[in-house]
Amino acid sequence: MPYTSTEAMFFKVATLAQLGEFDEIIDVRSPSEFAEDHIPGASSCPVLDDDERARVGTLYCQQSPFAARRVGAALVARNIAHHIESRFHDRPKSWRPLIYCWRGGQRSAAMALVLGQVGWAAHQLEKGYKGYRQQVLADLDRLPADIDFRVLTGPTGSGKSRLLDALAYQGRQVLDLERLACHRGSVLGQVPGQTQPSQKAFETGLCQALAAFDPAQPVYVEAESRHIGRLTLPNALLAAMHCAPSIRLVVPLPERVRFLLQDYAFLTENPALLQQQLDRLKTLYPREQWETWHALIQAGRYAELVQVLLERHYDPLYLRATGKHFTVETRTLSLADIGESALGHAASML
Repeated sequence: MPYTSTEAMFFKVATLAQLGEFDEIIDVRSPSEFAEDHIPGASSCPVLDDDERARVGTLYCQQSPFAARRVGAALVARNIAHHIESRFHDRPKSWRPLIYCWRGGQRSAAMALVLGQVGWAAHQLEKGYKGYRQQVLADLDRLPADIDFRVLTGPTGSGKSRLLDALAYQGRQVLDLERLACHRGSVLGQVPGQTQPSQKAFETGLCQALAAFDPAQPVYVEAESRHIGRLTLPNALLAAMHCAPSIRLVVPLPERVRFLLQDYAFLTENPALLQQQLDRLKTLYPREQWETWHALIQAGRYAELVQVLLERHYDPLYLRATGKHFTVETRTLSLADIGESALGHAASML
């Protein structure tokens, strides 16, 4: 809907290129919309909460646009008043807020109009979150091709994630996909108490990380499959990783077992959770194999369990995946152990 001359007197429209020019970015969408994804750094100040938005939408569909706007206007006015009294009451006259909703429509226009009438230099984001989301997707298609990736490969338990930490500690550029995804990337990779972000929020965080890298310096990343938990990696990123030089970690099996027992202690401390997670492999193996794993859990023989899982499941699966996709190998890094000191030394050698 075009703005009236009165509205244009009290607020202006800004573009994505101007995001850094404002004191505060305000998201006026509903809490569930904000939770799914939002512009980094934005604060949530909904002009309609989820129930109110559903109520107005129902009126729009079942009665008329006029009925919906009449009820919505009262709700929006009350909510804006609440935000001014509780959130913005101490903002100075020089405060420059940027307001956005789904696509730069009535919700953000209402907030921008009122804040502008107060006397603040309020701006509305052109095209709203929808425009921002389109830019994120475009950047995820473009950015990976400009980055000089170095891909760490090696079977489960080789310390790839820990080596990324050591590289980051030494000031190298690191893209930690599992940390962004809040998941360790395997069937046992969901850590209790951690919730994966939405696909949109994951892509927003990933886009931020990619945009921050210096293209003149290499970026280290762990080899991943297309999916990390329930999240999916962008095609352009996968393609760039598959074409990048790789560094293969070679670690003795006993050391990998020791490391995994330490790294996944939250599972050995909760046998019921471990059994529940392993049940996801039921359809892939004969009943006898699955029962053997459960027997090892019940007997507390976790080192044996980890070794047989590596030999029967993880290693064959990983070798198939890396042999197919990560073929540009530049060097092999053999580590007798993957303790902090050894990984720090390995990082300094790369």
